[in-house]
Amino acid sequence: MENFTMLQFFEWYYPADGSLWRHFKNEATRLKNMGFDSVWLPPAHKGMDGANSQGYDSYDLYDLGEFDQKGSVRTKYGTKQELIEAIAAGREVGMQVYCDIVLNHMGGADETEIIPVKEVTPENRNEFVSDTFEIKAYTKFTFPGRGGQYSKFVWDYQCFSGVDYNASSEQNAIYSIQNEYGDGWQNVLDLENGNYDYLMLSDIEFRNPHVRQELKNWGEWFIETVNCDGFRLDAIKHMDPAFFNEWLDHLRAKYQKEFYAVGEYWAPYDLGSMLAYIDATDKRMSLFDAPLQGNFFRASKENEHYDLRTILDNTLVQAMPELAVTLVENHDTQPLQSLEQTVEPWFRPIAYAIILLREAGYPCIFYTDLYGSKYRDVGRDEQEHEITLEKLEALEILLHTRKHLAYGAQHDYFDDINCIGWIRQGDEEHEKSGCAVLISNHTEISKVMYIGEQHAGATFVDYLNPDTEPVTVREDGNAEFRVSGRSVSLWARPV
Repeated sequence: MENFTMLQFFEWYYPADGSLWRHFKNEATRLKNMGFDSVWLPPAHKGMDGANSQGYDSYDLYDLGEFDQKGSVRTKYGTKQELIEAIAAGREVGMQVYCDIVLNHMGGADETEIIPVKEVTPENRNEFVSDTFEIKAYTKFTFPGRGGQYSKFVWDYQCFSGVDYNASSEQNAIYSIQNEYGDGWQNVLDLENGNYDYLMLSDIEFRNPHVRQELKNWGEWFIETVNCDGFRLDAIKHMDPAFFNEWLDHLRAKYQKEFYAVGEYWAPYDLGSMLAYIDATDKRMSLFDAPLQGNFFRASKENEHYDLRTILDNTLVQAMPELAVTLVENHDTQPLQSLEQTVEPWFRPIAYAIILLREAGYPCIFYTDLYGSKYRDVGRDEQEHEITLEKLEALEILLHTRKHLAYGAQHDYFDDINCIGWIRQGDEEHEKSGCAVLISNHTEISKVMYIGEQHAGATFVDYLNPDTEPVTVREDGNAEFRVSGRSVSLWARPV
């Protein structure tokens, strides 16, 4: 088996100049040669903020940059034709292309309606603080710019379970819509705020069979239009897992294709609820390993006080490695974003070594670590900040090692609070394969590790620190590997 790696090909602050699809098309061959096998592209549909929308404020799922809606024809990332060409370019070089799917909510309705609601307590959404009363809400979506092309379905308040704005009183609150399909929230596994069905905007009502059918119809149209290989599923902890069971089963059966799916169930310190979601969906999808990213964040902040032996504790890659998509950062955790939990620069090479050079997990690389980024935005302190994220110079070396050398039996040396390591012994299928990884979060240190008698007499060099003196493997298959303080060393045979 060959090691596979995914790339998240966008970040929150990518310029709103319509260039991303062309950018990926131009980069596809280089990315494949670098060691990427799949790419996750951002939401392709028109959001309520038009050409400035990152896509997570879904307006019209059928508008992929084709219709003059919300002030533009193109999306932030480009036109429909550019999207189709980008996906084709990725697939042509042998990459799988996963598209971001945002089905939890919609925003930017075309008309208001007078609808029956009950107000709830934000901290406990199961607690109603009013009887049923009427508000004016933005819940009617007619998509006049599209004019019924591809679908004539009109979304009204019967298609939504909640809103957060009363246009009559101009008040913000969380309102449970009293529609014919339910007078409370849908059952979701996440119990934060009592019930976390409601996240934002107009919350989609999956108890409505017409909604479920329309989203199946849209899924078919989307697949046939763009020809993608799989999906990244947004905000799944706020949705009834039964919906995605039905939606994925329908599409996989219709096209007789195992569309890969990875869900965003962001619970950095609640592995139990993530495993419960996997059970509820009967392993139909992988999940991003939010707990591992949380461990990386803490380790980078706590410096030498963090016990490196625990870096994999309470993580999805430890509990269910076959369904774990491991990551260091994403568009939500990057500086100034909603789930900001940024791994400090000194620890990033360490974190990437952990997800790329171990046998378990499906690693996902973040765009800014490959390309860098510079932007300005207002933080939680209500002050404007200028952020510069440098690209990670070690990344290409780590990717090359993962693709060509990080194979064979793995043996862990998690025996020191401030220094851990592991070896991959290599295999016969990959020439000169095998490597040793050593990590320190404190001082310079060395550790004897067994790399295998088949490497006896071989010279190993530190790929990440080429000026370091080489190491020779002893006749018994052991070698003493070194690492500098607050660093990672990657030892392998020269190729």
